[in-house]
Parts: sequence; C-alpha cells; structure tokens
Amino acid sequence: MIECPTRRRVLRLAFAATTLPLVGRWLFVTPARAGGLPPIVVWKDPNCGCCDGWVQHMRKAGFSVTVRASDNMAAVKQARGVPDDMQSCHTGVIDGYVIEGHVPAPDIVRLIAERPSAKGLAVSGMPASAPGMDQPGEPYTVMLFGPPAGNQTYARH
Repeated sequence: MIECPTRRRVLRLAFAATTLPLVGRWLFVTPARAGGLPPIVVWKDPNCGCCDGWVQHMRKAGFSVTVRASDNMAAVKQARGVPDDMQSCHTGVIDGYVIEGHVPAPDIVRLIAERPSAKGLAVSGMPASAPGMDQPGEPYTVMLFGPPAGNQTYARH
C-alpha cells in the first residue's frame, strides 16, 4: 500500500529543494566574492602614506585588496591607459576597470553594478577630503574616463 504524502511533507520537500542550492552557494563562495565585491589590485609607491589610507578605506568597505609596490608608477599608469590629466598617486584594477587615485568605495561599487562602457574611474591629484587623505572641506570630482563615452563626471563629493 502506497502512503499519500501529507501537505506539510510536500511543503517541506519543496522548501528544501529550493533553499539547499542557495545555502550551498553561500557556504562555498570564495572570500573575495563573499560580499559580491571583486578583488582589487593596487599599485603604489612603497613610501606613499595616503595610498595606504585609501587601501584601508577599501578594506573597510569590504574589498579584498592586493597591494603591489612600484618604483615606476608612470609605467604602471601608461600600461593601464590613465590619461595624464587624471593621474594621481596610486592605480588599481578591478573587474576589468582601472581605478586611478582616491576614488571612494561607493563609487566603485556603483561602477561594478552599472558596468558602463569605459576604461575606469579617476580622481586626479590628491584632494584633501578624498578617502585616504581624510581632511574634510575640499570638494572633488570623480571622472569616468575612456572610450567610447570619453571623459565625463561620474560623481561629485
């Protein structure tokens, strides 16, 4: 004689069938992607303190950051296509985008979510109020740069 499953048993099985794959994905996600954030590699001069401050800003925002010291930052920037007028003290690469200078973490999260057709984001120079510099009061602009859109304002802080 075949037993007919109860409604409760059917619901439990349906719940298990839909949630187990999600739980499995959650348990086995790599640490760099645990928060949905891709890792970033940052090149900086070994003696740059404000670069270290920006790296800490990124880590506090949940990014996994690999730092590579370079005594030839001009070559790093040239190899990654950073325009001369947008250069700053450090250069990063994340998920196919170039991040130049003291770009705030929320702007990078937005970039990754929106995925615009561009080379990357840049904060030229070293604005005093940007992350890593941490001296409030100086407004600055984050620029989206590279083809096909060209250079355009991405955010103002």
